[in-house]
Amino acid sequence: MAAPLLLSRLLAAALAVMLMTGCSLLGGTSERGPASSDARTADRFPDVLAVELRSRGERRYDVAVTLSSPYDSAQRYADGWRVLGPAGDELGVHDLLHDHASEQPFTRTQFDLLIPVGVEQVTVEGRDLVYGFGGRTLTVDVPA
Repeated sequence: MAAPLLLSRLLAAALAVMLMTGCSLLGGTSERGPASSDARTADRFPDVLAVELRSRGERRYDVAVTLSSPYDSAQRYADGWRVLGPAGDELGVHDLLHDHASEQPFTRTQFDLLIPVGVEQVTVEGRDLVYGFGGRTLTVDVPA
């Protein structure tokens, strides 16, 4: 009789812990669930904080991008970004070759990017060395 009593107490304790921490036996989401998963996702990618397009003439632009990454080290860092058109088409990619641990956030410039006629806005998305593209993006108007 001691084993069934122990098992029922362990199950009751596990259920109590799950209820206190916002877990569910039914696989649904709780108020804590999305926030905690967003926090884990946020640590995977750099965030784009600012984008400036400077015209060079003839639909060519210099793109100054400010990125912030919470984890810069030689093993893992924001290693670039891409510029996307309104339909999600990739207009350009910029590669960063090293971490920027001593300067967060940091700004770098991609020179002479061709943006096709008719594209009035672009979106910039950061890239993580380990996880790839993601994080907070920024959409800006293309100057005339």
